[in-house]
Amino acid sequence: MHEYTSTARVWGLTCPGFPEEVSRARRWTRDILRGSPLADDAALIVSELSANAILHTASGRHSGSFHLALAISPQMVALSVTDDGGTGQAPKVEHQDQDAEHGRGLSMVNALAHRVVVHDSDGAHTVTAELFTGVRPGSHPC
Repeated sequence: MHEYTSTARVWGLTCPGFPEEVSRARRWTRDILRGSPLADDAALIVSELSANAILHTASGRHSGSFHLALAISPQMVALSVTDDGGTGQAPKVEHQDQDAEHGRGLSMVNALAHRVVVHDSDGAHTVTAELFTGVRPGSHPC
């Protein structure tokens, strides 16, 4: 393989920070992953990450936005959501009691994905969830 060639395909979408854009992000993800056994999990992950960006960061404020990136390779599907920042702290998995109405989104993403990584860049955050093809959540690809 040539050093500048990749088998990964990458898509991007920037959405205004309106709540109705979460369903658009979910549909976009399902359309790209149509026919993949990972489509439903990926759509749910994108819904959670997009909703978190709108609810908890400047993405949900006037003229805010969030950006989605979807990368597909033979080994994995990687879903990233980048927010507009404004929170001062990175998203983290919180363990809520069963009666809590909020705070379980990243825990669910963590349970569905094989790996979740949070990057901080100039106050904005990118949460990337990776789903390995042919591997069940909680197991290791090797």
